[in-house]
Amino acid sequence: MKISVIGTGYVGLVSGTCFAETGNEVICVDNDSVKVAKMKDGIVPIYEPGLEILFERNIKYGRLSFTTDLYYAINNSEILFLCLPTPQGGDGSADLKYVIGVAEDLGKFFFANSGIGFKILVNKSTVPIGTSDKVRAAVKKFAPDFEFDVASNPEFLREGMAVEDFMKPERVVVGTSNDKTKTIIEELYEPFVRSGNPIYFMDEKSAEMTKYAANSFLATKITFMNEIANLCEITGADVDKVRIGVGSDSRIGKRFLFPGIGYGGSCFPKDVMALINMSNENNYDFKILKSVVEVNEIQRTRFFEKIKLHYNGKIKGKHFAMWGLAFKPNTDDVREAPSLKIIDLLLKAGASVTVYDPEAMDNISLIFDGKIKFAKGTYNALDNADALIIVTEWNEFRKPDFSRIKALLKKPVIFDGRNLYDIEKMQELKFCYYSIGRNIIKG
Repeated sequence: MKISVIGTGYVGLVSGTCFAETGNEVICVDNDSVKVAKMKDGIVPIYEPGLEILFERNIKYGRLSFTTDLYYAINNSEILFLCLPTPQGGDGSADLKYVIGVAEDLGKFFFANSGIGFKILVNKSTVPIGTSDKVRAAVKKFAPDFEFDVASNPEFLREGMAVEDFMKPERVVVGTSNDKTKTIIEELYEPFVRSGNPIYFMDEKSAEMTKYAANSFLATKITFMNEIANLCEITGADVDKVRIGVGSDSRIGKRFLFPGIGYGGSCFPKDVMALINMSNENNYDFKILKSVVEVNEIQRTRFFEKIKLHYNGKIKGKHFAMWGLAFKPNTDDVREAPSLKIIDLLLKAGASVTVYDPEAMDNISLIFDGKIKFAKGTYNALDNADALIIVTEWNEFRKPDFSRIKALLKKPVIFDGRNLYDIEKMQELKFCYYSIGRNIIKG
């Protein structure tokens, strides 16, 4: 099939590359000419494991191309995936200006080129309920007689696992009321679901709601476990044992039960706030989600308070090493990352920070350039630091050389926001060790 992907952000680039991998001809469109030039040269603009291999292979075989010319892409495609940014507005709602702007551009092109045949517009961005109708209306405003359809096809990609998630999806959700669209999209996704995983067809509004409901539920699950972890600390229970006991219940499942310092990234924070905003607009008080947002913010502050309490409130002049900046491992994404809040609180308290992350330091430098130091490696960050703070659970942090950590730190103190280490081992090694939902090891 001939496909255009409009917008080459995280979702657009992964989607376009994976569609090309199954033999489709894919044109990726972006209005950033510098970015497009780099992609034409084979440079992947994001870090995502496994993407670079597929990216290079499909460029080589001519199935994946890049352009800034929207009209060229429209003219040479039968399916147009809208993978455009929907930034969070001041009230928490998703801003649709990019989606509607492109829809209007499509309408103008369809009016001027009415003989190009039936087109399918697919919203792959996470958008509020009713966006398919708004896109349809925006196109019809300029091309009322053109034959086209608008479908919703939300993505369920985990950053760090996006290629695997796209190539082997647990399920595909498609919102359409058009039988012709259903047949074409079913054929498009057939290679990805050969093992029998389902394609769920439903109306557009239900598909749009499914994405928000899924992300908000997962955010709630994470936040619930963080609340349990906080209660474990107070009562003396061990959250690791509680997590195992709870996760073995098939009705609950073991995923998203690891306590930490809150969720972040491009999806959960924005989608939860958008669903709250939609609820407010419909005069519904979504109490659970409002609490999720509140607890998630408190969780980061609570972690900082552990650091502050250890030093009896006297953080000014202290120097900290921080491992991990991305909101999760295997990505360079720092949007809404807990590291941002913790660094900010440390700096405001008069501390200094040296950070290390395998992939996210360039993105953090755009925010804190000149305010923090950047280490070249894991152990370089520790030199002369008063303590180590762990924020992201990258694999390279899981089995470190603890004797080397001890030698480099002023004192053997670790604040672990991801529960990477066994507390009994930390006690044996005589570390002062703080984690989430477990006993404090005094060293």
